[in-house]
Amino acid sequence: MTRSPKPIRKAVLPVAGLGTRFLPATKAVPKEMLTVVDRPVLQHVVDEARAAGIEHFVFVTGRNKGVIEDHFDNQFELEATLSSRGKKKELEALERDLPGAGQTSFTRQQAPLGLGHAVWCAREIIGNEPFALLLPDMIHHGTEPCLAEMIAAYNETGGNLVAVAPVPEDQTHQYGIVGVQDAAAKVSQITSMVEKPKQGTAPSNLHITGRYILQPEIFGLLENQTHGAGGEIQLTDSMLRLMADASQPFHAVRFDGTIYDCGSKLGFLTANVALALEREDLGADFRREITQLLAKK
Repeated sequence: MTRSPKPIRKAVLPVAGLGTRFLPATKAVPKEMLTVVDRPVLQHVVDEARAAGIEHFVFVTGRNKGVIEDHFDNQFELEATLSSRGKKKELEALERDLPGAGQTSFTRQQAPLGLGHAVWCAREIIGNEPFALLLPDMIHHGTEPCLAEMIAAYNETGGNLVAVAPVPEDQTHQYGIVGVQDAAAKVSQITSMVEKPKQGTAPSNLHITGRYILQPEIFGLLENQTHGAGGEIQLTDSMLRLMADASQPFHAVRFDGTIYDCGSKLGFLTANVALALEREDLGADFRREITQLLAKK
């Protein structure tokens, strides 16, 4: 009988980045707290993880990120004010979004040494169990939460998984790309992985979208990983080393929804428009306003 893999209970969210592409807005407000419609980008990502059954959230933070910790905590003065004014709907929304006691942890990445280093900073909290990694800039919007699809696949395959999506062939040099056994399959074993391949050399057009399920052995590799591109500890380098172990299979899970890169201004603006248009309370009026604006051009 095949033993079921250990469950995915914890998620790591690296939120220590400076957000220089959004200055001056991010001088005082973390980029992860910029809002898509009326919810911070980070909240959208946490919503995805909660929908997938994640029980514990590990935020890897940096300087001037205290507002993130405050966001995922009770705000007694605000709640008391809402209650006294009869704002039941707003109060219920705050309570619904609030993680339970003990479900959040915060650890500090003291130096900007890359994604791999940020993941390594979570090692003591994650311990010896597999975990999810979600990049908070990337909103995955689809019928099913991306991480939920990945966990369903993980329960069948075990090992390590990476979410992927197709990009135009002439853009593969801008992304981390994986080669797979079956590029048309929803889930397929990864055969190769390369960061920003030269044009014409990519093993496929499937790019890594910022969602991972990783085994705890990655921490030992990250601890001894030499500095790579940009002088940073690259997660991809340690993933490649882990792939070399026959007992550590890697599978790609194709995400068929829409991905908004909220780390770029264009992606952030597009996410705001797209998600606002879907809202029952905003969509019709917002569409009318946009139509009127476009008619003036």
